[in-house]
Formats: sequence, C-alpha cells, structure tokens
Amino acid sequence: MLGEKGFDLWANGYDADVNLTDDDGKYPFAGYKDILAQIYTTIMLKSPCNVLDIGIGTGVLASKLEDGGNKVTGIDFSEEMLAITASKIPQTTLIKHDFTKGLPKILEGLQFDFIISTYAMHHLDDAAKINLIQDAAKLLAPGGQIIIGDIAFETEEAQNTCRTESGDEWDDDEFYLVTETLTPKLGQFSWAYRQISHCGGILTITP
Repeated sequence: MLGEKGFDLWANGYDADVNLTDDDGKYPFAGYKDILAQIYTTIMLKSPCNVLDIGIGTGVLASKLEDGGNKVTGIDFSEEMLAITASKIPQTTLIKHDFTKGLPKILEGLQFDFIISTYAMHHLDDAAKINLIQDAAKLLAPGGQIIIGDIAFETEEAQNTCRTESGDEWDDDEFYLVTETLTPKLGQFSWAYRQISHCGGILTITP
C-alpha cells in the first residue's frame, strides 16, 4: 500500500495512469470515469452544494464540481497531490491530513450537503471505514448523503473472481469495499449500492 511519499511521487502521473487502466477495462480502475460522472450528476441535481471530498487527490472530480457552482473542501495526505488540485481550483479549501487517523478537528461544527470519497477508502479496513462514516455523518446537513466510489464488489465471491483474474496485479495490502460484509455494520444508516464495473461501484449512505 502506498503511503504519503508514494503518492507524492505518483502525483504527476496519477491521472494518466488511472485513465489508461480505466480505458483498458482492467483492475483496479475499470469504471473510474463512470463512477466520477455518476457522483457528479447526483450532486449537480442539487447544486449549489457544500461538498467535503475525503481523499481529494488531484482534484479531478472536485474541479468539475467547483466549475458547476459548488463549494468543495478537500482533504488529502499527499502534499504534491494537493498542489496539483490547488493549481486547478485555487479557491478551494484544502487540508493536508491523513484521514486514516480520522477527520481533522478543523471540520468540527461545519455542515456539508455531500461528503464524498473516491478511490481512497480502500486504505481503511472495515472497522476503520465504519468509524469514518460515523464521524462523517455528524458533519452532514439535514438531508445530506455520504457517497463512496471505489474499488468495490457486491460479494466476496465477486472479489475473489477479480483477484484470480488480476493475478500479480492484485494488491493484498488494500481493503476493498464488499457490500455483503460492510453494509450489515452500518447500523442505523440507510444505504444503496450500484456496481459500475467488474471492480468498481458506488455506495450511497443516508443517516
């Protein structure tokens, strides 16, 4: 699993690498552009919105949302990726923070219409995912939603099939979202899941 320094080094080539894998329909980024597009469409239906982007990366989705009239606050632990995002959308509030250690205290008291995370939550195991979701829910405005787009599967069987097909490309250090194991732990939250590609999906959570 890449850490902060790894993502700093990858920052300049990240978008090109992701797009190439998506275009080839291969793990891990098959469906990437469709996932971002569907999240964008969901938010734009209620625009203008206040959006928190957890793991904002190079700001691909955030820049589109800002262009659409929304206000985005972004969190990431990679200084280089935040620099790329700042060059695209200098007006955006960007916070350097490792979300695997929870949400930054600076967000306390703020409210967001949408809290999104794309291709970042796989750094957290299920227990940590649930903790982050619970903390994020406290920042939602009435009627708000959490939307997670990531490497994801409906069942363990589907994940195992992808693991086998991916061979040496599979990353055993990451914790992919599997709805049949994660969603029973969501407790009081309502949820909906859409499989977008063989290895990518969108989980929407509503308090």
